[in-house]
Amino acid sequence: MLVLAGGACAALVSGVTGEVLTIVLMSAGLAGALLLVFLEVGLSEERALRRDEQRRRRRVLDAGRRARLRQRPRRPG
Repeated sequence: MLVLAGGACAALVSGVTGEVLTIVLMSAGLAGALLLVFLEVGLSEERALRRDEQRRRRRVLDAGRRARLRQRPRRPG
């Protein structure tokens, strides 16, 4: 949205003011888009880590249950 506003300023506002507005608005728009890309990458990594941790926990719990089921009861003395 800011990139479009910068393009409009370039076309509609003349002189140094138009150039400054164009540079500021387009830079802010592109920087915002880049920040959103990095945010999405970070969030997807967090989701992947959370999913791996849940899998690990399930695997440990399942292994513990299986080990208890396999154990034979001890015979009295």
